[in-house]
Amino acid sequence: MTIAVDFDGTIVEHEYPYIGKEIPFAIAALKKLQAERHLLILWSVREGDLLDEAVEYCRKRGLEFYAVNSNHPGEDSGEPTPYCRKLNADLFIDDRNLGGLPDWGAIYEMVHNGWTYEQYLDQVRDGAVRPQKTTFWQRLAGRR
Repeated sequence: MTIAVDFDGTIVEHEYPYIGKEIPFAIAALKKLQAERHLLILWSVREGDLLDEAVEYCRKRGLEFYAVNSNHPGEDSGEPTPYCRKLNADLFIDDRNLGGLPDWGAIYEMVHNGWTYEQYLDQVRDGAVRPQKTTFWQRLAGRR
């Protein structure tokens, strides 16, 4: 599959224009998906030096993307565009998903097994998959 992955709030915590702390297991899960031959595209609102910093952040951690803000490597007209091009991807991983961003363990399980979120939850209910434990503060805030 071709998977488009957001950066701020998805790979790292939101600190834009700075780079926040890595979200636990984000890089590891993405590297594992890459090892399974999925094509990863970094799809970010970042541009210019800020985008270069995000790419370098991932590169230093061993994560190289197939393409960055484009469908294919090197696909760039060199001209800034006033709009965002439509990206051709099978799946988008973004913290702005309806319902928010599942933890990276759940994301990996869903992609690896080809499950929908509902199928993943069925596996959790049946005890076949153990979700990451939530902290007291997450439970208190209603996140399970």
